[in-house]
Amino acid sequence: MNRINYLLILLCMALASCKDSSKFVINGEFKNAAPKSKVYLFGLKKDNAVALDSTVFSDKGEFKFSHSTPGVDFFRITADNHEYMIIAKNGDVIKITADLGDKTLAYHISGAREADKLQELNTTKNEYIVRINAIQTEFEETVATQPDQREMIMEQIKPKYNAEVESLNKTILKFAQDNTESLAGFYAINLLNPAEYEKEVVEYSDKIKSSFNDNAAVTEFLKKMAGLKAVQVGQIAPDFTIDGLDGKPVKLSDFKGKYVLLDFWASWCTPCRQENPNLVKAYQQFKDKNFTVLGISLDKDVAAWKKAITDDQLTWNHAGELKDFEGPTVRLYQIEAIPSSFLIDPNGKILAKNLRGEELDAFLNKTLR
Repeated sequence: MNRINYLLILLCMALASCKDSSKFVINGEFKNAAPKSKVYLFGLKKDNAVALDSTVFSDKGEFKFSHSTPGVDFFRITADNHEYMIIAKNGDVIKITADLGDKTLAYHISGAREADKLQELNTTKNEYIVRINAIQTEFEETVATQPDQREMIMEQIKPKYNAEVESLNKTILKFAQDNTESLAGFYAINLLNPAEYEKEVVEYSDKIKSSFNDNAAVTEFLKKMAGLKAVQVGQIAPDFTIDGLDGKPVKLSDFKGKYVLLDFWASWCTPCRQENPNLVKAYQQFKDKNFTVLGISLDKDVAAWKKAITDDQLTWNHAGELKDFEGPTVRLYQIEAIPSSFLIDPNGKILAKNLRGEELDAFLNKTLR
């Protein structure tokens, strides 16, 4: 080996050893950034963003952040109402490029394992977003020429739109399942609607139980999934005691021996009120076949709650905690949106969730023959 090559090797080793492992570095270059305008670095604490640092863009749209973190974690770069997710740990040197004129919020990151994984996800996701946006544009342009045919055009284009969205969700799910050792995979699973992918999300949580023990977001996710797992189809519905409309205590166990539809709703919830005629129809049709309904209201206004019951002719049992989404029973059943429902069999087992309209009618017809 000649002397020059040997010195080059020593220089490379020296540079590597001088890398600061107590911090991570983000080097950015954004197109269409106004010189001297601000760019921010945020950390994520539970569900809240916490400002960690800020700087200004150079004349070339460049910026740099250097920060320390206890472990690998999520961070966010924000500029001009644009937000870009970053995953970093101490010792990482990450490069991020973006165009503030790009409404799709596409960006490119590289330089570290998690950054490369996140980029892999973003690249695939952006391909779908481009196609989905094209369908949306096609819809808007067609409606502009035929405004009186809006509903028909929507029905024609909906299958193509839904197919792309479904394919995107399945791709995101596969990425998460294939990357259980990466926070990029955890980020991916949180892009899915847990109401639609409940089983898959819970299964994913089981796979990462021993990973990322020092990450607050993962810890909170696992706690939430443990609660969700307890109210999955096939589980025994957790018992509870709640005040009835008349103020007397109501227990779920009071309904043991019956099929009971546990219906979470509120007077102010438009979709709930729209669904109520379907529930009334199902109740009237099956109440003599060992079936009943227990309405759990999220109302805080007792008068509005009672009026909705009367107006919608809801003649079954009603209870509520007058605490919106913060009621103990609402939290026990992991309710994050309404209407939400659980069909429980005479032994207390959850048979189905969120059956509505014709789907509820078909299920009851099949089950209560």
